[in-house]
Amino acid sequence: MLETARFTAFIPVRDIDVARAFYVSTLGLTVTDESPFALSVDANGTPLRLTPVPDFEPQTFTIAGWQVADMATAIDALIELGVKFNRYDGMDQNERAIWEAPGGGLVAWFSDPDGNTLSLSSPGA
Repeated sequence: MLETARFTAFIPVRDIDVARAFYVSTLGLTVTDESPFALSVDANGTPLRLTPVPDFEPQTFTIAGWQVADMATAIDALIELGVKFNRYDGMDQNERAIWEAPGGGLVAWFSDPDGNTLSLSSPGA
């Protein structure tokens, strides 16, 4: 039924201005709409609504991620913009905090200013 419907993603944030600085200025996404209810950005063709939730508490799992062709280049570019990548106990992550999944896929995690866990991934060979 929804296979032809356009998908919209939502990320809860505490402060729209702080979210704008991170998602637009740091991650490079483009604002498509703004209202008192959400800041909408374009995530490579997918609408992403950053929705204010004043008493929001982030979850411990990944809520959104981007697939990239070159993990090292993407990570280095984000680090230059001030993004810090997360390290997790028990995960064998390399010097760039990249974890290699059993199937060969690569994943690295980082957090937005609200503590939402975001990721970069690249499929295995």
